[in-house]
Amino acid sequence: MELAGNLALFGSVMTWITPLWVVALGAAGAVGLMYLIGLVLRLFAPRVQAIARTTAKESLAQPLFYVLLALGMFGILVFPFIPYNTFGEDVKMLKAEGLTLIKILAIILAVWSASVSISDEIEGRTALTILSKPLGRRRLIVGKFLGVITPVVILFIVLGSLFLASVSYKVVYDARENASPAPSSAQCQQEMGQIVPGLALSFMEAVALASISVAISTRLPMLANLVICVSIYVLGHLVPVFVHSTLGEFAIVGFVGNLLSAVLPVLDHFNMETAISTGQTVPAVYLVFAGLYCLVYCAVAMLLALLLFEERDVA
Repeated sequence: MELAGNLALFGSVMTWITPLWVVALGAAGAVGLMYLIGLVLRLFAPRVQAIARTTAKESLAQPLFYVLLALGMFGILVFPFIPYNTFGEDVKMLKAEGLTLIKILAIILAVWSASVSISDEIEGRTALTILSKPLGRRRLIVGKFLGVITPVVILFIVLGSLFLASVSYKVVYDARENASPAPSSAQCQQEMGQIVPGLALSFMEAVALASISVAISTRLPMLANLVICVSIYVLGHLVPVFVHSTLGEFAIVGFVGNLLSAVLPVLDHFNMETAISTGQTVPAVYLVFAGLYCLVYCAVAMLLALLLFEERDVA
């Protein structure tokens, strides 16, 4: 009996571990893509790459990065063992909570890194020293933005890989707890595959807010930047709901809502809660359009940052 139990336990372990080769391959591909982008920048824009590398090193050297990473790892490791009492749908709650946790931590890291890297350097006159070298303000802003995004990418690679592994384990864990038929590795891989688009959309949202934070940092200190970015995050998720509710039928309410929707990023485009709750997979076309929306909004935010920084006195 003991041997049979050990064999069953070993089989369960192998069931959720087997699909993780896809996770390892994806993480290696993401790291390789980061290295390739850095190599391209070094060849065609070495000064931008130098600023980005320095900014990324400064962010990674700060304790906040490791605090957020530790919080994310702790939450992701604990979530699978929390009883959600959803009658067999606990894995959906795990997906929603994990994606929200990673997204919030990445946004905090991005906003904080942008605030410290840009506003503090301007206030401390460090930017004046940098600009005294043959380096234009445009290259400085673009390099800072890329440097702010780098720790966010690393956070997503580490926490995202761990989160995918926890989802795969959750499938096996729930089956054992509910005395259900043992799941297959294909089922674990299918559950993991459903949240990969969610990780991509969460990353896009973090990048969009990072670009806004970079623009704000050229004029305002860190505290004001944090307050504004938090407000934009809340409004970006609530404005579409507010406009399409019954309150949106009033002329003034509809006008203000549409105005805010045009100015602020519609962060609801990056929300995957509905797809998770209904067990649907986000189509690739939607990811493409969401990516284009993120790129356009980041380009507009970077243009605003350049305009604000061009007139900023750093002396």
